[in-house]
Amino acid sequence: MNILATYNVKGGVGKTSTAVNLAYLSALGARRTLVWDLDPQGATSYYFRVQPKVKGGGKRLIAGSDDLDDAIRGTDFPMLHLLPADFSYRNLDLLLGQTKKPSRRLARLLIPLIPSYDTLIIDCAPSLSLTSRAVFVAADALLVPTVPTTLSMRAIEQLREYVARMGARRRPLILPFLCMVDRRRSLHRRLCDELLGDPGFLRTEIPYSSIVEQMGVQRAPVGTYAGRTPPARAYETLWSEVLERLAERRAADASAGDGARP
Repeated sequence: MNILATYNVKGGVGKTSTAVNLAYLSALGARRTLVWDLDPQGATSYYFRVQPKVKGGGKRLIAGSDDLDDAIRGTDFPMLHLLPADFSYRNLDLLLGQTKKPSRRLARLLIPLIPSYDTLIIDCAPSLSLTSRAVFVAADALLVPTVPTTLSMRAIEQLREYVARMGARRRPLILPFLCMVDRRRSLHRRLCDELLGDPGFLRTEIPYSSIVEQMGVQRAPVGTYAGRTPPARAYETLWSEVLERLAERRAADASAGDGARP
């Protein structure tokens, strides 16, 4: 199972739209797919028309009182399931802090799901916290939607430094990509052109578009209502590129004789 997390310390940069659209494309490609809406705001749950509520809340999940299977819900799409948000997730840092080895707790909770799914995408809240650290330990890759501004570039460097200091034997890939790009703006054009060919960034750009904003009205992935538009094609290209990077990572792990998560 590939475990991906859409993450950025900043809000409003396209984490949820990325999680929803890539999960849809994963399932469309016949991959058994699960999305975990770990943001207490519950936007991913809203888009998939699932009530953001988990029986017993975050406390019950983190305590391991039930398997995560018991909280998983179906969606309108074949092979695509959702572990909904819950408002109690705002207290996850406190709940994790009460467990042994809290940074590894989420990874342990996910182990029973590995035989059932090919792709897990975690939509994270915009914070740098004990919860996000636990996600970093569990994830194979962090997908970081990045608006082309100077402060966003600085945030990427801070994230890279933080992950490098984690000390884990196997750190997640950091896969930033440009999102909400408006090439009519000179700063956007300049930063996008500067990053062309930068191996640290994925090549795909997600354009700023009202079509993506309509997800809140349609409550569905872009591909279901505007499948031939540039944003839909951009998400398809992004997903192909993510799969390519994951395959490279697996090959490197196999060559090094290392594939286990910490």
